[in-house]
Amino acid sequence: MNVTLQREKSTEQSTPGKFYVEGVFECFSLEDIVRTDPNPATPKNEAKVYGETAIPAGKYRVRTTFSPKFQKELPELENVPGFTSIRIHGGRTAKDSLGCLLTGKARISMDELSGGIAASDALKAKIKDAETRGEEVWIDVLTASVQTEGFGIVEE
Repeated sequence: MNVTLQREKSTEQSTPGKFYVEGVFECFSLEDIVRTDPNPATPKNEAKVYGETAIPAGKYRVRTTFSPKFQKELPELENVPGFTSIRIHGGRTAKDSLGCLLTGKARISMDELSGGIAASDALKAKIKDAETRGEEVWIDVLTASVQTEGFGIVEE
């Protein structure tokens, strides 16, 4: 199964976006601000500010694993350069993120979501169903400069 996170332009506080599952709009997203790594060839992200930096754009394997912080299973992105324990979970503002990808059913503003837990539960269920079927789950995190036209993305 393929999940896409299409980022929009960062504001001064966060990076809004949208999640798609197999090209169909799933929910809204919110992350910390995108900061470009000045030396992406090294494993450390020199531009990273702890708790205030979005993960690098790229393609990541997703697995549902137990989160000690949240005390429940959540989707986790594997092998994110310069980051550990990156999860997909509900949240309201970038302050809820610490690098994780936040979900929301609705946008209150470009910097705030609502319905995060419901959106997270729905996305997690789709990921778990794919894993149960034996499918690998991947997420493409795309920056605002990447065009979505022609990628088969459909918004409802």
